[in-house]
Amino acid sequence: MPSKTCVLCQKANAILKRPKTGQQICKECFFTVFETEVHNTITTAKLFKPGDRVAIGASGGKDSTVLAHVMKTLNDRYNYGLQLFLLSIDEGITGYRDDSLETVKRNQIQYDLPLKILSYDELYGWTMDAIVEQIGRKNNCTFCGVFRRQALDRGAAMLEVDHIVTGHNADDIAETVLMNIMRGDIARLGRCTLICTQGEDTIKRSKPFKYAYEKEIVMYAYFKKLDYFSTECIYSPDAYRGHARVFLKDLEAARPSAIIDIIHSGEAFEVAEDVKIKDQQTCQRCGYISSNELCKACALLEGLERGIAGMGIKERRRLEKAAPAPENLRTIPVFPRAPKSNEKLPA
Repeated sequence: MPSKTCVLCQKANAILKRPKTGQQICKECFFTVFETEVHNTITTAKLFKPGDRVAIGASGGKDSTVLAHVMKTLNDRYNYGLQLFLLSIDEGITGYRDDSLETVKRNQIQYDLPLKILSYDELYGWTMDAIVEQIGRKNNCTFCGVFRRQALDRGAAMLEVDHIVTGHNADDIAETVLMNIMRGDIARLGRCTLICTQGEDTIKRSKPFKYAYEKEIVMYAYFKKLDYFSTECIYSPDAYRGHARVFLKDLEAARPSAIIDIIHSGEAFEVAEDVKIKDQQTCQRCGYISSNELCKACALLEGLERGIAGMGIKERRRLEKAAPAPENLRTIPVFPRAPKSNEKLPA
């Protein structure tokens, strides 16, 4: 059976079918359209301006590795004028993160970008291995998600960057929409599809891969022969997100456009006026942005130190009120304020 010709260049033989569009195209055309679509996402949303210092959240996985490669490629090709950095968080997961960080260190050399690694242990005094040992695997992803988000902000502030970009792709965002629907979390539905977010006095975050399918990111990494770490987190199989992921894959199998359709549905969603969203303030303990007196990271850390982190919410609150915080409570370092315009942070 003769090979089909690429529908875009009409010259080379098509070697792949795009999951996103169904087009049968050659390898070089795939690289071109993938990079161009990411470039269009960046320029349409006006994510950057010349001179921005941008930290790429680097885990060593396929998404962040492709993001680092594409960001460097586009920055050089279109003269964005960005100063790029790699920022990695070591959660302290033996047999997983220690191996993936070796990939990040190779990426640093391959892409010639500065690298900053920040660990849960040095920030919080806990590793994820120690947390799971204490609380089990039921809610461990909640701890990791909260700690990781704050760790990225802290690392970015240390690097004095203006912007953090992460490898969250279209599948990730569609999963988040589904999770918020299943949880009935109306307030988060209004902002979970935003391509760029920024709280008061925090560093801007964006997702250049917002419309990029996970399958196409994998194909890009494979055909470019990029160096990435492919093992899943050993604690993730029990995560709630897994249920949304399975459901989304079933939808995608029946209708490939389901991923983008769900994202567009989230974009069109408007939060009703009677849905109360808490005002933002700063954590009284560490100074991080928070909607309560204590940020989530400090509250979780206090639960760990008290030995009550794995209990139900109501029981935990009762015990927290009954007993004062231990004298030797480990606290998170004061959050370094994000720089404004050309301001330099104190050493």
